[in-house]
Amino acid sequence: MMFKTEFAPLARPAILPDIDNRSGLPAFASVGDVLRAYEGDDAIFVLYPKKIAAAAKVFLNGFPGKVLYAVKANPHPAVLKTLWTSGVRTFDGASTRESELVRAVAPSAKLFLMHPVKSRATIRHAYNEGVRDFAFDSSDELAKILEETGYADDLSLHLRLALPKGEAAMPLSGKFGATHEEAVELLRDARHHAALLGVTFHVGSQCLNSAEYGRALAWVRAILHKAGVSIDSVDCGGGFPVAYPGMAPKPMDTYFDAIREALQANGFDGLQVLGEPGRALCAQGGSTLARVELRKGEDLYLNDGSYGSLFDAAQCAWKFPVKLHRAAPRPAAPSEMFRFFGPTCDSLDVMNGPFDLPGDVGEGDWIEVCHLGAYGQALSSRFNGFYSETTVAVMA
Repeated sequence: MMFKTEFAPLARPAILPDIDNRSGLPAFASVGDVLRAYEGDDAIFVLYPKKIAAAAKVFLNGFPGKVLYAVKANPHPAVLKTLWTSGVRTFDGASTRESELVRAVAPSAKLFLMHPVKSRATIRHAYNEGVRDFAFDSSDELAKILEETGYADDLSLHLRLALPKGEAAMPLSGKFGATHEEAVELLRDARHHAALLGVTFHVGSQCLNSAEYGRALAWVRAILHKAGVSIDSVDCGGGFPVAYPGMAPKPMDTYFDAIREALQANGFDGLQVLGEPGRALCAQGGSTLARVELRKGEDLYLNDGSYGSLFDAAQCAWKFPVKLHRAAPRPAAPSEMFRFFGPTCDSLDVMNGPFDLPGDVGEGDWIEVCHLGAYGQALSSRFNGFYSETTVAVMA
């Protein structure tokens, strides 16, 4: 990390980072302090550990079941450590590498492998490392799990269901999940092999209507009635939303209440209940500081973009909240709407926004793109040699 360590005798006193015990990162009191101490040339990833801890508290106190952090949202060790010290004890991974990341930070954490399509090597590794919870959505995947675990008698098997298309900002019904008819037969087959049998579903990422969870649980009840099979758990998946410009979800308690009521209405209140929040635990706890390299009219060229942490701003056209941190103090200017370009040579590296910033923004200013703690840093690549290895904590 490129931070100042020496200053001239008459220079401004050094702003050197402490280490945040919760995240293990260099810690600053403010973004301004970060920028005054930074000497690097790349974007800066910022984590707000207190915000992540507060989001964890909301779920641990309110969700009517066990909270599994979806590691894919942000696998940074500092995020995992912050969640662990905040009380999250269970993690949902999709790969051997994600499992190893969790084990390195929290060796005693309980791991679930809820990705419904896995390599045989991933299944073997997970089982040998103590994982007993596996998802599947086809007879072939079920066979792989059974074969690679030696037909173990201590498996918890979770059937991933496909749901009718809902109202989420990012529907997830097109890739994974057993249909109604497939699920009936798969439940009957898996019941013979599972020490514990469950179902899992996902209403879609950034679900803005809490009633979707109730509809999904009614769908589960109909499948179980036809299959004539009892289950031991129900996993409500993720989809818990965060407020972005143009997206204003209801309070999280609304979602918890909807799930709790639907569990009771469908006869599931005696089962183990699981949830897999990812975005909702870390999105508001992270941001990217991107420097303006050039301005052309209403276009700002930044040192981070769609091949970095701004993938969703480009590919999904999400208008993330932004803040301006000026290179030098000057009076506030009326706001204008801007488009962003990333640093790579690819013309697809564009974030149309528009993004609302003071009209005199220019070269050397820093733009904080907020709510990128989920699916921001995690999606960054090294294309064209533009990437950042600098992550800091701001204790605001």
